[in-house]
Amino acid sequence: MQNHVLDYLDNIIKVCPEKLAFANDKEGLTFQEVYDQTRSVGTYLHQKGIYKEPVIVFMNKHPKTITAFFGVIEGGCFYVPIDEQMPVARINLILENVKPRLMICDAKTIKKAEAFETDAEAVLYEDIAYLEADAKALQDIRDKAIDTDPIYIVFTSGSTGVPKGVAACHRSVLDYIEQLSEVLKFDENTVFGNQTPLYFDACLKELYPTLKFGATTYLIPKGHFMMPIRLVEFLNEKKINTICWVVSALTMISSLQTFDKVVPQYLKTVAFGSEVFPIKQFNLWKTTLPETDFVNLYGPTEGTGMCCYYRADRLFEEGESIPIGRPFKNTEIILLDENNKPADTGELCIRGTSVTLGYYNNPEKTAEAFVQNPLNTAYPELIYRTGDIASRNERGELVFVSRKDYQIKHMGHRIELGEIEANVNALEGIKTCACVYSKTDEKIVLYYVGEKDKADLVKELRDKLPRYMIPNELENLENMLFTPNGKIDRKALLAKYEDKKED
Repeated sequence: MQNHVLDYLDNIIKVCPEKLAFANDKEGLTFQEVYDQTRSVGTYLHQKGIYKEPVIVFMNKHPKTITAFFGVIEGGCFYVPIDEQMPVARINLILENVKPRLMICDAKTIKKAEAFETDAEAVLYEDIAYLEADAKALQDIRDKAIDTDPIYIVFTSGSTGVPKGVAACHRSVLDYIEQLSEVLKFDENTVFGNQTPLYFDACLKELYPTLKFGATTYLIPKGHFMMPIRLVEFLNEKKINTICWVVSALTMISSLQTFDKVVPQYLKTVAFGSEVFPIKQFNLWKTTLPETDFVNLYGPTEGTGMCCYYRADRLFEEGESIPIGRPFKNTEIILLDENNKPADTGELCIRGTSVTLGYYNNPEKTAEAFVQNPLNTAYPELIYRTGDIASRNERGELVFVSRKDYQIKHMGHRIELGEIEANVNALEGIKTCACVYSKTDEKIVLYYVGEKDKADLVKELRDKLPRYMIPNELENLENMLFTPNGKIDRKALLAKYEDKKED
């Protein structure tokens, strides 16, 4: 039985050492190269006396960045990915939290690292990735490893503005990869097209299954996501057959009539998540690729990525929601009401191996979200409270309703902002939208992208929503604001409204 994520690499190196493992548009690494460089980095950590510690990986998105992650794990440590797209102030908060002694950089990032407030030593990946491996030391490290040792810390946004570092262990990641691989039917012929930044847990869906099966992952250049035709052409050039993308990346392609000019030829599996997929855009994808397997994935970083799935094997009517379906094997989803009792509609809580270790160096926030299962008073058992509201439909499938913090009290009514968004997204001429609520003004503010006049939009909404749910302010944007991991940036939209009001 496996207890270490790099067992995947040790196994696959015997099967297909010369096969391409990770690549971008210009260069790639074979499994043999990944294996050798991983062991070199692990050896370097051992020589420096760095063990069971956080190690920062500050490199541009590149196949070698992935090998740096694996090298940190090989050395018995856990990687903390940061990226030059992050504001320096945020990076300094992360460094303050993990207090690293070492930072692995590339030629471009090492100069920027000098500006950080840290005592960590910055080393060039190229200087540590080609050392002779110390086989005995690496074996000793592996022999002492257990499956609850952490392997990474990924930082998510915190409600107070201070990022929270989610620590995940071997056991959670192994369980996740085994379940995900079964659901999405990965095998040695899988060719992934990676969209997400490497400093988010979403990239787990490609990194570790690539090692497990001897698959291939292409890191798609970020610029391609601004040019949908070029993006689809890249998928076809590389014969990419599996993508696990955020919804905004998929809707960008379909809403700009890309399929009229070019269609993905090899896609067998399209997994999507992070946001609710507007039905109109989903149906465009489904109609264009009727033989493709579409799977809605749901799950938070604190649940090691995704914990629920739904095979979206049909077209949907406007007004319907694509369910998030059922939990992966070895995971239970509990819906709890405000009194911590089981409910048909309630806060979605995760129970099982997929629950991560908590927030690194942050016991207060950990204690708020990782709590004793209130349905079990007999022995210690942590569950993770997601802050998401879900319900079960008549088929027993889970359906995402809203974020707890998207529920507002307006004009004496409880309103789900997600319901307004779903109705706007269903209208002709709307590409994407988002609602925010200004508590100071007591106004619902709608931002949207599309060719629809504000007055016409309000008129159509009056036929769909009660008066108290009609947005008080509307703004037509040229482009929606997104967070780096592809979610609609509602905090930035609210700040935009507040700034405009002050002007």
